[in-house]
Amino acid sequence: MLLSLDTATQNASIALYDGESVVAELNWRSERRHTVELAPQVENLLRLANITPADLTALGVSIGPGSYTGTRIALSYAKGVVLARNLPLIGISTLDALAYPHLPASQPLCALVAAGRGRYCWTVYAPNAESPQRQTDFGLNKLPQLLPQIQPPMRFVGELSPEDKARLGAEWGADAIIPSPARSMRRAGVLAELAWDRLQGGDIDDPLSLSPIYLG
Repeated sequence: MLLSLDTATQNASIALYDGESVVAELNWRSERRHTVELAPQVENLLRLANITPADLTALGVSIGPGSYTGTRIALSYAKGVVLARNLPLIGISTLDALAYPHLPASQPLCALVAAGRGRYCWTVYAPNAESPQRQTDFGLNKLPQLLPQIQPPMRFVGELSPEDKARLGAEWGADAIIPSPARSMRRAGVLAELAWDRLQGGDIDDPLSLSPIYLG
């Protein structure tokens, strides 16, 4: 049973995955309370799924980019668990997990997470790949500085503010494809599936050296 954790932004998510299905998943808006909420929510998730900590065989964790503090909280928690119990750990990019459910796509895909002060962590993914293949480096920009770096048409998924959704509609029109909030949300069940695939191939990370992806 793999436990996945994502506290990279104010939208937090945790899930349990057994290789065949998402056994349980919790998604909530943390409002910067990750430190006090994560451990109790993990306990709640295990209780809902009738799983004990001894049943866990691996952990997957979001490593950013995202909030400096938020990303560290899930990673620190995951490291504590795997080091104490000698379990494998797999780090997954926040943006890869966000993009994965939308691939393959008919347009290039821009995945974004809020980084504070009106900025976004973002990158662009190839449209025709089954798994996330980045076409750009990770960026950290406000929307007016981001748009000149990419070309329409483009599908945008993630944490766009209402104001920036309106700006995109005004500037790009139908060339900006923006899925609904439910289809744009980041889910730990998706992160778990990516982590599970790597686990099956023996591609695991060293918990002592695994570091968050920070921008700026």
